[in-house]
Amino acid sequence: MAGKKTGAKKVPAAPLGGGNKVEKAKKNPLFEKTPRNFRIGGDVMPKRDLTRFTKWPKRVRLQRQKRIMVQRLKVPPTLAQFQATLDKNQFEQLARLLKKCTPETRAQKKQRLGAVAEKKTKGKDSDSKAPPAIKFGLNHVTTLVEEKKAKLVVIAHDVDPIEIICWLPALCRKNGVPYCIVKSKSRLGKFVHKKTASCLALTSVPKDDVKTLDTLATNFTHAFNENVEHRRKWGGGIMGVKSRHVQEYRQRLVEQEQAKKMNIAK
Repeated sequence: MAGKKTGAKKVPAAPLGGGNKVEKAKKNPLFEKTPRNFRIGGDVMPKRDLTRFTKWPKRVRLQRQKRIMVQRLKVPPTLAQFQATLDKNQFEQLARLLKKCTPETRAQKKQRLGAVAEKKTKGKDSDSKAPPAIKFGLNHVTTLVEEKKAKLVVIAHDVDPIEIICWLPALCRKNGVPYCIVKSKSRLGKFVHKKTASCLALTSVPKDDVKTLDTLATNFTHAFNENVEHRRKWGGGIMGVKSRHVQEYRQRLVEQEQAKKMNIAK
């Protein structure tokens, strides 16, 4: 059999699903890849939040530093009481009453006095008194409280500097005048056609709203005038997140140490 040539052995076929061949994913001709290029002259970079990298104006930095400092420092009760303000529902009731007692504008006053003068020329009696209006201005409100003419005093919580008004709640308590503290001096300013107002006072209201005023005065007397907690509770002393975590960690270590001592003692 020397004359016959022996051929190469035939390798058996691979089983189904086997083999080292990796099938390439077929590209869908309907959807073409369009990768973006962010190099110079290419696509526009996506928007990012650059707040942390912004160099803010000095006035903004001072505002934020002051806010944090007020949180960290311990605040005496005289100043801390201004953080206890009316909630939304109570303020809405008060706002409805204050809107009805908004002072006249110059145009309204001119119109009213013109109507009074016209009636007088015709020989008719006319009531020339101005309608009940809100009294504002720190000195004016202080005088009304001292004379006990004010029936309700509204104080803003963010008067700056706070020293000019921090004594007013004590004066209201001394003279038995109901008072309340609300958020934002700019909200109070809108009721008297001003940008801001540190405090407002009501001396009289329309006959239909006398009952509403009495109800609010009673509620505010219980919530503010007779609330001893406001006069004793200190504010501030709120540490940062990192400091609080450190304190909590130390407290856990102390508790673990005490637990070990208790087990040893047993």
